[in-house]
Amino acid sequence: MTLKNNLRVLMAEKRIDNLTVLMEKTGLSRNALSKLWKNQDIETVKLETLIQICKPLKVKLSDLVEYTPDEK
Repeated sequence: MTLKNNLRVLMAEKRIDNLTVLMEKTGLSRNALSKLWKNQDIETVKLETLIQICKPLKVKLSDLVEYTPDEK
């Protein structure tokens, strides 16, 4: 399984310069956003957190995180 995180790309497209601005828009803590920003442990990020990021960015969940199953 592969999860691809597009947070940095979406932030650039929406002209959001840093995590502090995104924190203000989402109401989330820096810790909640740092995992995605650093592309670490994406699979442990709560769905609720991902949705809360999608709302102010006006994107779909699939735009933020892409899932690719392992090939067998």
